[in-house]
Amino acid sequence: MFGGYCECFCWSNQDFYDDDFYLPDPQPFSLPAPLPKWPQGQGFAAGRINLGEIEVAKITKFESVWSCGLLRGKSKGVSFYRPVGIPEGFHCLGYYCQSNDQPLRGYVLVGCDSNAHKPEVGHIHDSEVDSPLRKPLNYSLIWGSNSEKNGGGGYFWLPNPPEGYKAMGIVVTNNPEEPKVEEVRCVRADLTERCETSDRIISSDSKSSNPFEVWNTRPHRRGMFAKGVSVGTFYCNAYLSSDEVLTDIACLKNLDHSQPAMPNLDQVHALIKHYGPTVFFHPDEDCLPSSVQWFFKNGALLYQNCGQKCEPIDLRGSNLPSGGENDGEYWIDLPVDDAARNDVIAGDLESAELYVHAKPAFGGTFTDIAMWIFCPFNGPATLKIGLMTIPMTKIGQHVGDWEHYTLRVSNFTGELWQVFFSEHSGGRWVDASDLEFIEGNRPVVYSSKHGHASFPHPGTYLQGSTKLGIGVRNDVARSKYYVDSSLKYQLVAAEYLGDGVVTEPCWLQYMREWGPTIVYDSRSEIDKILDHLPFFVRFSVENLVDLFPTELYGEEGPSGPKEKYNWVGDEIC
Repeated sequence: MFGGYCECFCWSNQDFYDDDFYLPDPQPFSLPAPLPKWPQGQGFAAGRINLGEIEVAKITKFESVWSCGLLRGKSKGVSFYRPVGIPEGFHCLGYYCQSNDQPLRGYVLVGCDSNAHKPEVGHIHDSEVDSPLRKPLNYSLIWGSNSEKNGGGGYFWLPNPPEGYKAMGIVVTNNPEEPKVEEVRCVRADLTERCETSDRIISSDSKSSNPFEVWNTRPHRRGMFAKGVSVGTFYCNAYLSSDEVLTDIACLKNLDHSQPAMPNLDQVHALIKHYGPTVFFHPDEDCLPSSVQWFFKNGALLYQNCGQKCEPIDLRGSNLPSGGENDGEYWIDLPVDDAARNDVIAGDLESAELYVHAKPAFGGTFTDIAMWIFCPFNGPATLKIGLMTIPMTKIGQHVGDWEHYTLRVSNFTGELWQVFFSEHSGGRWVDASDLEFIEGNRPVVYSSKHGHASFPHPGTYLQGSTKLGIGVRNDVARSKYYVDSSLKYQLVAAEYLGDGVVTEPCWLQYMREWGPTIVYDSRSEIDKILDHLPFFVRFSVENLVDLFPTELYGEEGPSGPKEKYNWVGDEIC
């Protein structure tokens, strides 16, 4: 995208705060309690990870290079950092950036030639063609600010790599002098993968004559089998969009198929014991979770489409069809007897446990611990229309509700980095610095009333149009109903450990629906809602329907954990 020269752009004074308006520099974040001594084995929490020809270390200590802020009511400033404390023999790959309204909580990777410490005959350790790391030829200036405040301006430089190499990130200076080529290293192209933009960190005013944006980066391909390794750097340019694949910089690639930094079985259990969240259910929840075995034992039935036949499911789920695809030929339903049906709908908190799937993330530099919880029944939705709250009788309810949250742990240190909270068909990653903790380093997860979506803090979350105040209420609060997942869990899958290490339960192989397909008469239900509304706030039926999630009006029976995209792929945000 860039050649050997790029014109220097300058924002006007209207784009930035003066120094007096800057937020204080963010302070480093640390977990509430010290990390334990993890069980021994392999390279987990060893501080460094071998990716094949490159060994990397994670740097979390920085020195500030330049800061800026935006006007027009946006209070957060942004700081750009140079990594410090780089181990001997390692090299910087790029700089770090984050908002000032958050604790200093990030990292960048530094790298070295993994063979440099064990020379062999004929091995080249200088800047020859086959070296995994080489200095850039020079830099292209992407953007600059010549402000005399804040200790000088800010200048953003893209390393221009030698042919066959890729830059990993941007270098920032507070003066217009081009950085030295020794400042960073570029990586041989066959040791890299494509990366993309993710969260936007800062953007100039939309009316600016020279727009400029800064984005976090991540591997383009992510998931259990993906090899891309996030370097932790940022990218900047004008007119970028989320998930845009980049050509000027790349991420690293893990070519060590053994993934020695992944935790062994004892370490996985230690991680769950140390970080396992407590899941709180709403005080008025009447559709509580249960174990899968309790659900089967108390009358769950397997139906087959051919002839509408049904049969009881045995305790292990061994008579469930195994493997294949969700072809609609089978589904699970509640007992036929009304009393038994109502008992199963209520759930059984005492038997409830979390079902754990441990898997690699970011090329084995992180471990994702996905924790699934099962509820026999998803209760009806509660709608919010302005100041009015309208409980539904049927809309939103279905049999067999699977929800989850995911702990993302750094394999460099064993530190909890983020938690993903699933919220119906999507969700969000929440940094450890924004979590609520209980008893040391165990986060709190709040499960919404009836819908069982996961949230990091108590309150009411609206699924729909927050601008109009119309949608489905997700009410979450602490109560006496909870499950401690650090104690009540079952490890059901960890494929990377090899065959036979973790035995997957029979029911996990059931790829069909855990509930019957339901189609609601949405027009009839919406008409009931309209009858409650004053004339001056009424919407047309069609417009009102568009403001609510489509799954409220009809839903195929929900599938189990292994049928979900995020079982193999990354979480859907």
